Amino acid sequence: MAAELHVELVAADRSVWSGEATLVVARTTSGDIGVMPGHQPLLGVLESGPVTIRTTDGGTVVAAVHGGFLSFADNKLSLLAEIAELADEIDAQRAERALERAKSGEDDAAERRADVRLRAVAVH
Repeated sequence: MAAELHVELVAADRSVWSGEATLVVARTTSGDIGVMPGHQPLLGVLESGPVTIRTTDGGTVVAAVHGGFLSFADNKLSLLAEIAELADEIDAQRAERALERAKSGEDDAAERRADVRLRAVAVH
C-alpha cells in the first residue's frame, strides 16, 4: 500500500490545489468520508462543507467546497467542485457579513455557503 495519494481539487473556474496527501476528509451525500492511500475505488457526490487535506509534509490544507463530485482510483483523488475556496483565501469578516445578510434575507443557499466558508476558516 502506498503511503500517499495524489489529490486534485478543482472548481468550475480554476484548479484550487494539487499535491500529495496522506488523508482527505470530505462531506458527501452519504456522510463524511476519509480517504487514505489504498482506499477502495469510489465515486461520491460532494455536499457543501469543509474539505481537509493532510499533506505528506505534515501540513493541512482546508477548503470550503460547495457541491460537486469526488472520485478515487489508483491512489488518485479528484474533487470536482462547483465552488471551492482555500481557507487562506477567505476573508472571515466578509463571510460573517454575508452570513448575517443571508440570515436577514432568508436566503438558505447563501446562508449555507457563508456558513461553510466560516467553518473552513475555523478548521484552518
